[in-house]
Amino acid sequence: MNSLGINKPKKETKVVVAMSGGVDSSVVAALMKQEGYDVTGITLKLYDDTKQSKEGRQCCAGQDILDAKRVSENINIDHKILFYQKKFRTEVIDTFIDSYAVGETPIPCVQCNQTVKFRDLYKYAKELKADALITGHYVSRVQTNEHANMYRAKDQNRDQSYFLFSTTQEQLDYLRFPLGEIDKSETRAIAEKLNLNVATKPDSQDICFVPNGDYAAVIKKFRPESFKSGKILDIEGNQLGEHEGIINYTIGQRKGIKIASNKPLYVINIDATNNTITVGNKECLEVQKISLKDLNILGSKDEFTKPINIKVRSTGRLLKAKINISKTLADVEILDKETGISPGQACVFYSKDNVGDKVLGGGWIYKTFNKNLSTKLTS
Repeated sequence: MNSLGINKPKKETKVVVAMSGGVDSSVVAALMKQEGYDVTGITLKLYDDTKQSKEGRQCCAGQDILDAKRVSENINIDHKILFYQKKFRTEVIDTFIDSYAVGETPIPCVQCNQTVKFRDLYKYAKELKADALITGHYVSRVQTNEHANMYRAKDQNRDQSYFLFSTTQEQLDYLRFPLGEIDKSETRAIAEKLNLNVATKPDSQDICFVPNGDYAAVIKKFRPESFKSGKILDIEGNQLGEHEGIINYTIGQRKGIKIASNKPLYVINIDATNNTITVGNKECLEVQKISLKDLNILGSKDEFTKPINIKVRSTGRLLKAKINISKTLADVEILDKETGISPGQACVFYSKDNVGDKVLGGGWIYKTFNKNLSTKLTS
């Protein structure tokens, strides 16, 4: 059994490494080559806008493809480029825009992992007869009796398990994540030691196709009709002002409301049907229950009878919760205080064991029930 848990000599074990052109995936490719595996690097070209922001870089753009190619040449591995622009536009960008247009707060990185990366790239790796697909994600994978489980990464400041909740069991059994047990600083040190050209390259931005974080500009480009003015209401339904399009707002937003008040006002509801924004004080953001759809369950049913923790945002803390699952739907009662949860976000399930925080799957939030309001808030 080799270091990847595959019953083959390393030199006979063919692996595909997803190379974004960043330091993480480049280090993974170099480590696999150094260990003696038969490595093929694959980079996805996902969109045609190659502009770089002043504050960071976007993955899967022109420069990143060149960087991945240079790393591959440096470490002497085969490198291929897959042109997935149409797939990415349809399944990630269009879905992102549709979600904002109905008042949700989408997470395109999860959609990207769920579609073009872990579905389409997985299929391509299988067609190449690779024994494993390897990525530079910070998440831990523990295999027991040919069954893989996913855990939060050792470096929890970099942990990406939230973005990978939709990974299927079949995919997880095939995937490997070599960076799950090291810190980001160690990754940088390895890149410098191996003289990789990306050793000091800045980390990519979360939303690769949104230059400078201006998501409204992206939506305006593809869906200008979304910028339709409407009413800004208080919790009693009284009009306080007018907005210039619901896509300019997200649940929990404080800045940019432009309503005079003696107390800070926050966006507490976005009603796409009536094209209205409801604002209120911070207490009005507290959410007690959420409803989920399109579940992906990695754990067994028995594990949900034990205490469960959830995450409702990638940078958020673990929250205690009770979960009632019915096929592809679930109702979640949040036992800790939490505010600003929005439809369109993901809710990821975790259970604690002797290894760490195990990922049991998750689902997409489509309804929220506000603790301090008598009415149900939905997108």
